[in-house]
Amino acid sequence: MYSHFFKRIFDVVLSFFAIIVFALPMGVIALAVRCDSKGPALFRQKRVGRKKKPFTLLKFRTMRTDAPHDAPTHELKDAEHCITKVGRFLRKTSLDEIPQIFNIFAGQMSIIGPRPVLLNQTELIDEREKCGANDIRPGLTGWAQVNGRDILASNDMDKARYDGEYARKITFAKDFKIFFKTVGQVFRGADIVEGDSVTKRGGRILLPSKIPIYALLISP
Repeated sequence: MYSHFFKRIFDVVLSFFAIIVFALPMGVIALAVRCDSKGPALFRQKRVGRKKKPFTLLKFRTMRTDAPHDAPTHELKDAEHCITKVGRFLRKTSLDEIPQIFNIFAGQMSIIGPRPVLLNQTELIDEREKCGANDIRPGLTGWAQVNGRDILASNDMDKARYDGEYARKITFAKDFKIFFKTVGQVFRGADIVEGDSVTKRGGRILLPSKIPIYALLISP
């Protein structure tokens, strides 16, 4: 009942109030983005939605306009060079994701769900298809994000496994847990990686090929 009815009601109500609450902050952020570098304040990108239907995801622009448009950040060789000054702050605080409340209100996304992937991330899409994660709305944050975030960026199997676990059993309690774990991660700046050079977690720096399995677990 929750996943088929109440979850969408919560999405609509919460995203509606979020649009009102964040209207002024979004205006300030948009102005800062425009003043910091040439280009539009919003970044629009095609992503994979529910049932693999493409939709246009909204974010505040955090990179220069000459940066690759359809490449995941973890695949960029020099991501730091592409990111603007304001963009670096927005990405660290996840404020660049705020415009997705419009995607949530429109029904293209949910507050909690698998993060929407690029159309060219075919391996991850295929892995999600095997575990049923493509059958639900993508989310602003999800089970994979609180179990590694950017640490899992290049590991499609792990991301799909977490997304599949979530898709198989969606409950209010789990959504509540994911939401507040996400808030905690954002405030700590945990598991954020820009590009393919290093992996950061809690002030430590780990090489991607040397990440121990316990580093993928989030403490309760």
